[in-house]
Amino acid sequence: MAEYSMPELIARKRDGGTLDADELRWVIDGYTKGTIPDYQMSAFLMAVVCRGLSSDELAAWTEAMLHSGDVLDLSSIAAPKVDKHSTGGVGDKVSIPLAPLVAACGVAVPMMSGRGLGHTGGTLDKLESIPGFSTSFTADEFVAQLADIGIVLAGQSESLVPADRKIYALRDATATVPSIPLIASSIMSKKLAEDLDALVLDVKVGSGAFMKDLGDAETLARTMVDIGAAHGTKVVAHLTAMDQPLGYEVGNANEIRESIQVLRGGGPPDLVSVTMLLAEEMLLLGGVAPDRSAARDRLEVALSSGAAVDRFRQVVAAQGGNPDVVDDPALLPAPDHLHEVVASRSGYVTRCDALTVGWAAVRLGAGRSRKEDRIDPAVGITLHAKVGDRVEAGSSLATVGWNDRERLDGCLELLETAWEFADEAPPAARLVLGEVR
Repeated sequence: MAEYSMPELIARKRDGGTLDADELRWVIDGYTKGTIPDYQMSAFLMAVVCRGLSSDELAAWTEAMLHSGDVLDLSSIAAPKVDKHSTGGVGDKVSIPLAPLVAACGVAVPMMSGRGLGHTGGTLDKLESIPGFSTSFTADEFVAQLADIGIVLAGQSESLVPADRKIYALRDATATVPSIPLIASSIMSKKLAEDLDALVLDVKVGSGAFMKDLGDAETLARTMVDIGAAHGTKVVAHLTAMDQPLGYEVGNANEIRESIQVLRGGGPPDLVSVTMLLAEEMLLLGGVAPDRSAARDRLEVALSSGAAVDRFRQVVAAQGGNPDVVDDPALLPAPDHLHEVVASRSGYVTRCDALTVGWAAVRLGAGRSRKEDRIDPAVGITLHAKVGDRVEAGSSLATVGWNDRERLDGCLELLETAWEFADEAPPAARLVLGEVR
């Protein structure tokens, strides 16, 4: 591989120029191997945030990331292989009930998830609140479990798309997260490395999402759908609202409890609605249902029969966790103390801001301010009032589960500003905002 000057490439991108495929491969290869230091890659990423990548640059960048390490071979798995990915939100635990539900319907789900990023929670962090649960796999272990029970809930291995693993952590620490080409290439390089037949995307839009604007979210969705098409992988994106948290629980262990409720046929309506929408799409793309109505019927049977929750019990046991938590969620970590946040006035809730709640949860210890921070799986926020709900002065808006007084004080400083009220009920907000195919 030819040698290039990193300062020259940074300057060219900073000034709006373009890089060819060889130059981009050299950047990815050098950073993966450690010959390009964090400070130079940080500068390059900021130049990309400011200047973007052309379609040719994005294709080359994604391809270089995809092949920076191993690529899975799932050709031995007979069932259709379909995964789901969310761009991140607050209270977004959809993957946890979705994967076993879809697997119980005959679709293999090789789900590779991430950790919390900024104010958004991470599926891996939530799963690891289950005592003993491991998200680490070798490639052989990954394939074996997928063949055995049709589902894997894993993190990135050291050898699978290592460039993305390093860049992902660097972006979180250098304010270079909100970039359409960087988000799209990060997601799609990992997903294409899974050897999928199809992929369903949940692109979040609103204050608690990285995409605040619907137009930007549509652009991100189209970018990822096109990357998939270029690699021969069918990708469908649904755009869903993230102006307020999804469901009632924000944290880690408490989000596992809420996920179990969904698998038992209950759970908050908004969480159930998004989960079922994406599950239907996965069954359609997997070819195990001829239309949306048939897909919904099959999913309902998996819930009512107990097949979905049983599949979750199987995956918890297979990945070293205590399967008893599925039947007794009290075995999950719980906080030592509770604090009630109460309404200052009577009225209708017109705002329950996802971004504010997300950062409040980070301050509480349920997320990370720095990549080396440890998460407290027991702490979290339970919402009691969301947009459209009628509250009385002094009634509870949220219960905060806490273990550290200083962290609680920091959390409450933010959390108490999350709600707004009015005398009249607000108009009903849409949960599903569009789709891109």
